[in-house]
Amino acid sequence: MAIAQVSITPLGTKTPSVSRYVANCHKVLEGMEEIRWQLTPMATILEGELDQILTAIRKMHEVPFDEGALRVSTHIKIDDRRDKEHTMNGKVDSVMTKLEEK
Repeated sequence: MAIAQVSITPLGTKTPSVSRYVANCHKVLEGMEEIRWQLTPMATILEGELDQILTAIRKMHEVPFDEGALRVSTHIKIDDRRDKEHTMNGKVDSVMTKLEEK
């Protein structure tokens, strides 16, 4: 199972706001039940099989182009751990446990 962070930003739009584009990118994820996702203020976190995540990101990357953007910047960070299963919640829980040990 992989965890990825993705941020998709259209460039050269008429307004500095990108929330409409973000919302429409998230519509791609609504039909992909095999991927868990979490919207954050700066990016979206995806959890699932790497191939499925990359397929979702590719579809999301196309959304701003479909809406008229001429340039799109997509940043991807992937955490693909193979020695044991890990999840978004597990990563947060691990840090919280260590904070409580103080």
